Amino acid sequence: MRAARLIKMVLLLQARASMTAAELAEELEVSERTITRDAQALSEAGVPVYADRGRTGGYRLIGGYRTRLTGLARSEAEALFLSGVPGALREMGLEDAASAARLKVSAALLPSLRDASQSAAQRFHLDAPGWFREAPAPALLPAVADAVWDDRRLLARYRRQDSEVSRELEPYGLVLKAGVWYLCARVPDPGSGSGSGSYRVYRIDRFTSVEPHGENRFVRDEDFDLPGFWEERAAQFARAILRESVVLRLSPDGARQLPYVTDRAAAHEALADAEPDERGRVTITLPVESTVVAYSQLLMLGPEAEVLGPPELRDRLAATAARMAALYR
Repeated sequence: MRAARLIKMVLLLQARASMTAAELAEELEVSERTITRDAQALSEAGVPVYADRGRTGGYRLIGGYRTRLTGLARSEAEALFLSGVPGALREMGLEDAASAARLKVSAALLPSLRDASQSAAQRFHLDAPGWFREAPAPALLPAVADAVWDDRRLLARYRRQDSEVSRELEPYGLVLKAGVWYLCARVPDPGSGSGSGSYRVYRIDRFTSVEPHGENRFVRDEDFDLPGFWEERAAQFARAILRESVVLRLSPDGARQLPYVTDRAAAHEALADAEPDERGRVTITLPVESTVVAYSQLLMLGPEAEVLGPPELRDRLAATAARMAALYR
């Protein structure tokens, strides 16, 4: 632990002209007294750390000293490519690896470029979860992430409706969608060797336990394309849940707003061939998840959408409109 901290301290001083004890203590999450002891230890080991005394003093490396400890470990290199998603790194347990990688890269850069990482961080930040919802990281996410990085088989227990099932999984990749973590995994065919099976998607917050399975790592299919696989499955899921349909008459404003209150692809497809009448209104048949879901969605359009069918949805919206009219009379 201390050796890693000493290396990180050298890299920090190499990346910056000078740092105070307070700044180093904050970066390394230790006390200023520990920084003083660490600086002395580095000096005794031959690293030319110089302490400037006084209120504006601090620590710096003298004589143009350069460490050769800037080679990236594999985990650090992988984490570096994810450094634009700090929340995801933290939830997967890769925050320290990414921090070490950024320091090594900064230490290897020319002095004029060493502020590049800070400059980029001040200009781009990804906040993945949706608004108005808390999405805590699943407790088992770090264990699943470790298996994904190491191509290690897992034996997982998974909640499915009212039951719990056990699956042997070959974890291929993680996806963070609107604050929810998913695992894309291959489920091996029973009795067949490695390299065969079907690919499936699991919500990680539904895992109740995961543990390594077997001694050998699985052989990854190099042709597997995680972004392409996820895009295809997401589209299939979006189409599969649209099991019912409603008939709508929309004003021009209602037609413009429809993609923002219901499934966007379904709305655009339904509107594509619609011909407006003399008042600019269009009549469409819109696929929906259910009439219950459609009720909540279409309420947001107010008088810009008229439900023509099914009758039970039209009647429910009419009753709601009458109650609202009575409230505001």
